[in-house]
Amino acid sequence: KQWYQRRVAITAGIIGLMIGVLVTVLVQSSSTSTSIVVAMVSAGIVQLRPAISMVMGANIGTTVTNTIVSLGQSMDRKMFRRAFGGATVHDCFNWLCVFIFLPLEAVLHPLEKISSALTQGISDDDKVSKLDFLKVITKPLTKTIIGIEKSTIKNIAKYCTQTGDHYNISKCGGARNASMMKACDDKCGYLFAQAGLGDTTTGVILLIASLILLCVCLTTLVKTLQSLLLGRMAQTLKKHINSDLPYPVSWLTGYLFILVGTGMTILVQSSSVFTSALTPLVGLGVISLDRMYPLTLGSNIGTTCTAVLAALAATGDKRSVTIQVAISHLLFNIFGILVFYPVPFMRTIPINFAKMLGNTTADYRWFAILYLIVVFLLLPMLFIALSFSLPLLYVVITLIIAAVLFITILNILQDKIPEKLPEFLRTWDFLPKPMRSLEPYDSVLSKLICCRKSVDDADVIPLSVVTGAKTNPV
Repeated sequence: KQWYQRRVAITAGIIGLMIGVLVTVLVQSSSTSTSIVVAMVSAGIVQLRPAISMVMGANIGTTVTNTIVSLGQSMDRKMFRRAFGGATVHDCFNWLCVFIFLPLEAVLHPLEKISSALTQGISDDDKVSKLDFLKVITKPLTKTIIGIEKSTIKNIAKYCTQTGDHYNISKCGGARNASMMKACDDKCGYLFAQAGLGDTTTGVILLIASLILLCVCLTTLVKTLQSLLLGRMAQTLKKHINSDLPYPVSWLTGYLFILVGTGMTILVQSSSVFTSALTPLVGLGVISLDRMYPLTLGSNIGTTCTAVLAALAATGDKRSVTIQVAISHLLFNIFGILVFYPVPFMRTIPINFAKMLGNTTADYRWFAILYLIVVFLLLPMLFIALSFSLPLLYVVITLIIAAVLFITILNILQDKIPEKLPEFLRTWDFLPKPMRSLEPYDSVLSKLICCRKSVDDADVIPLSVVTGAKTNPV
C-alpha cells in the first residue's frame, strides 16, 4: 500500500510539473504562472504538494523565451552555436534539478517540510509592504488599455470552489456572469471601456497583441545589441566580464556573478527579460557560456525572491500557505545550485549538455525548432493526455527511463572499456541510421531556405565539452 501511494504521488508530481511547464509557456512568464498556482492554493482548488511540482514546471517553462531569442542569430552559424548553448544551459539546469528533486519531493517531501518549518511563525494577519520596481512605470500604461475588476475574480475563486468553505451555487453563477472588466462611465480612461466587446474577445485581442509586441521587442533587442556590441566595445566587455577575481579569491568569481544575476532579476522582476538580454551577448561572444551559467542561476534565485516578496504582501485566510509555496520555489532553486555548482565536476554537467545542444543546433538548424516544439509543447501535452490512462502513463515513463539508462550506460562503456563489450555494441552502427543520426532528416529539411547551411559552415569550431581534465570537441 505504501509503495502504491508513493507511485501515485510521483505520477501526480509529473502531471503537475507538465501543467506548470505548459501554462508558463503559454503566458510567457513564470511569475504569472506561479501567481496562478498560488491563487489556486489560496482558494483551495489545488493542494500544496501538487502546487510545488507546478512551480518546478514554471522554472522550466520560463526558459522558452530566451531559447526563442537565440533564433534571432540563426543566420550566422557561429553566433547561433553560442547563443543556443547559452539559452539552453538554463533548460539543462532546470531539467536536471527536476530529475533529482521531483521524485525526492514525491516520496520524502523535503521542500514541503522545510518551507512549513520556515513559515510556522507567520500569521495570516501579518503584512509587509510589497516592493514593485517596474510597476511604477508600467501600471500607468496598462491602466490606459484595460481595467480589471479584481473582485469578480476573487468571487469566482471564493464561491465556485466546490471543496471550499464558501461554495454557493447561486453566487457562483452571478460571479461567472459578471464582467471581469471594470464598469465605468463616459469619462472612463481605459481603451476597451467603450469598445462594447466581451471578456473573451477582449482577452484574445490582448493576448495576440502582447505576443506580437513581445516578438517585436525581442527582435529589436537582438538587433540593437548586435549593432552596438561590435569591435572595440565587444572586446572590452569580453575582457572584463569573462575575467576572474585576483588570486586567492578567484574561486569566488562564479558566486559573485550569481549575486549579480539575483540582483538584476529582482530589479527587472523577470528572469526571462534578464536571460533574454544575455543570450545575444553569448552569441556575439561577449559573454562566455561558463559565465552565463552563474548569471542564469542567479536569475532563478531572483525571480523566486520576487515571488516571496509578493507572497509576504498578500492577505487572506491562507496567506501562510501562499508564502509556503513561494518559499518552496526558492528552496528548490537554492538546493539545485548547491548540487550543480559548488563541486566543479557537477558544474560541468549542465554546461556540457548545453554545449552539445548548441553544437547539434548549429549543424542542423531545424533542430532548434524541433527542440522548442517537443520540449515545451508536445512533451507536456503528451504527459497530460496520458494522465487519463495511468497504466499507459506508467508504461511510457518506464520505457523512457529504461531507454535513458541504456543509452547512458552503453555510452560510458563504449568510452571506458570498449574491449569488454561484444563487437556489435562497441559502436551504435547496429541501429538503423535514422535512429542514431540526424543526417537522414537533414537531407530533407535542409532543402528549406531557413535551414540551409551557410558557406562558412566548415570554418566553425564546435564548442568543447569538458570531460575530466581535458576538453573534447563535439
